[in-house]
Amino acid sequence: MSVGSVESLKVFQEGHKLTMELYQMTNGFPIDEKFGLVYQIRRASTSICAILMEGSHRNNKNEYRQFAGIARGSVGELKYHLLLSKDLGYIDLEQYEIIVDKINGISKMLYGLIKSLENPHPHAHTHTHNSHSTNPKGVC
Repeated sequence: MSVGSVESLKVFQEGHKLTMELYQMTNGFPIDEKFGLVYQIRRASTSICAILMEGSHRNNKNEYRQFAGIARGSVGELKYHLLLSKDLGYIDLEQYEIIVDKINGISKMLYGLIKSLENPHPHAHTHTHNSHSTNPKGVC
């Protein structure tokens, strides 16, 4: 998969938009959170698209699928940082719910991408051997 094609994926575009939104949102966090939650939220959100981009440059679909799974893990991490931000009073409940809805949508899209990268016939080259075979060694 080429760079142009990963950037054209809706999950990548939505992830990038979310990252831009979270950078703006975290500008309003307390200054003492610059190296705490601000850093963690920005790192987790940027890693979603960065990991997708890296995965798309790997050797095969299996590696790409693995990286998409890692990106999905970053989504989970991001959800926790936002929950903590809400509970600390840095964002309000409405803002939190809107962002979590977007994150859940990205998670579902990543799951779809992962499924689309799976081998549709994982045992296509596996043949069964029965005792009535004409090939005594079971070689297909």
